Amino acid sequence: MSEMRETVIEMRGITKRFHGLVANDCIDFDVKRGEIHALLGENGAGKTTLMNILSGMYHADEGKVYVRGKEVTFHSPQEALRSGIGMVYQHLTLVPTLSVRENILLGTNKKFVLPKRDVEKKIKEIAREYEINVEPGVKVGQLSAGEQEKVEILKLFYRGSEILILDEPTSVLTPLEVDDFFKILKITSDAGKSIIFITHKLEEALSISDRITVLRQGRKAGEIDLQSFSQETKCEIPETIVKMMFKEAEFVEEIENIACDKPSLSDEVVLNLEDVTAKNDRGAQALKRVSFSLHRGEVLGIAGVDGNGQKELAEVIVGQRKVSSGRIFLQGCDITNMPVRFINERGVFYITDDRMKEGCVGNFSLAENAIFRSYKKEPFCKKKAILHIEAIEAHGNELIKKFSIKASNAKVMVRTLSGGNIQKLVVARELSHKPVVLVCNKPTHGLDVMTTQFIRNEIRRQSRQGISVLLISSDLDEIMQVSDRIGVLFKGELLDILPRQKATKENIGSLMLGLKNKVQA
Repeated sequence: MSEMRETVIEMRGITKRFHGLVANDCIDFDVKRGEIHALLGENGAGKTTLMNILSGMYHADEGKVYVRGKEVTFHSPQEALRSGIGMVYQHLTLVPTLSVRENILLGTNKKFVLPKRDVEKKIKEIAREYEINVEPGVKVGQLSAGEQEKVEILKLFYRGSEILILDEPTSVLTPLEVDDFFKILKITSDAGKSIIFITHKLEEALSISDRITVLRQGRKAGEIDLQSFSQETKCEIPETIVKMMFKEAEFVEEIENIACDKPSLSDEVVLNLEDVTAKNDRGAQALKRVSFSLHRGEVLGIAGVDGNGQKELAEVIVGQRKVSSGRIFLQGCDITNMPVRFINERGVFYITDDRMKEGCVGNFSLAENAIFRSYKKEPFCKKKAILHIEAIEAHGNELIKKFSIKASNAKVMVRTLSGGNIQKLVVARELSHKPVVLVCNKPTHGLDVMTTQFIRNEIRRQSRQGISVLLISSDLDEIMQVSDRIGVLFKGELLDILPRQKATKENIGSLMLGLKNKVQA
């Protein structure tokens, strides 16, 4: 039972403010030895901020932190590491051109050139103990997202961390990788190490945790010890937690109702791909003679397991990747291999699947990020290319209000926002251009249920106003809910396109797994 274990972390009355916005409001939180403690809450609830304080990235404005009963004040992550606390961030910090061994050695404050054999022997011993299957000599850039997550865990073990903070660790993993990752966490906790598991996914928190603490709007909403529930009362846990996370239905709109009252599909073709072939970053063929038409006001969903050409499809349409053969037409104009700016100016905009590396610049303000595609245009630019700061900030504040972005004002740095609010900013920016075609690649990836519903509703709402949307997603529920027609990419080929009314999870799922290449009518 968790109450019998030694308490290794205590946080008391933790408060943190950013530019007047209270991210953490007098939060109490503790962790026991050998437990997996989930920190649950919607995007922007203050989960990552609280853990950034514990890991030494931030300093609390108020409150105290105790490690094994001793009060501590960390001024850097290195100081926290020396106390046995390490954090794996949602956006991984590995260097892709370096090997696993080199990444693990980075930042250890030891000589970088160490006996290769000794280092690799230690890494392999740790990997064997925790059943982590990663080779020390492999370049990190060649590893899958799940394998890279394991490298981050190995890095903390190598440095002697006893308390591991994992920030949304499953957000980039496939279901099989999640199962494998959870096995590693269980082995880790059984070995006496403590794990703080930051997530917004209720089902994951329930499946892996000993205790769950729920944050809502920067405050502690409640705590549940899962071991205190009997087999008969466990069914009450999800409803209890949902009530903690969402005090009331702030924004829940039935997306099915939006779909039902939409007019029938327009005959006007806005975007047309003809036998498009393209290569991935490694030079292998990623798209194989892909052809389809996107109609005015339509949401065309493209389903598929990650790595089957989805990202390459999005990039060839928006001009970020060259087409090897085939043609792309926008309202009859050939835009094949045209520059990104040329395609933007004709009304094609892109919600990328990587909001931090491609979608925004963390050290720029919200207002600056909001005008990336329009900084040369009025009202943001005066004569002689002088930026109109007042107009830029007014535009940013308008997006904050319209899209319910949790930020005190448009001057805040984007890196201080939660992942969900950054995603809202990216969506808001692209929609503010009133696109002809909006290409969305996993637009709700890693978001909580409320933000996910908000963005899905917004996509449907915009399509009803005439915007054509290409929705690329590995989330089958999202594809089924939002799309008018549904196609499937498998190994770079577009297998079939079905009207939404004829599509089922079973037949779309079979296409995604390559079990069939066409659904029988």
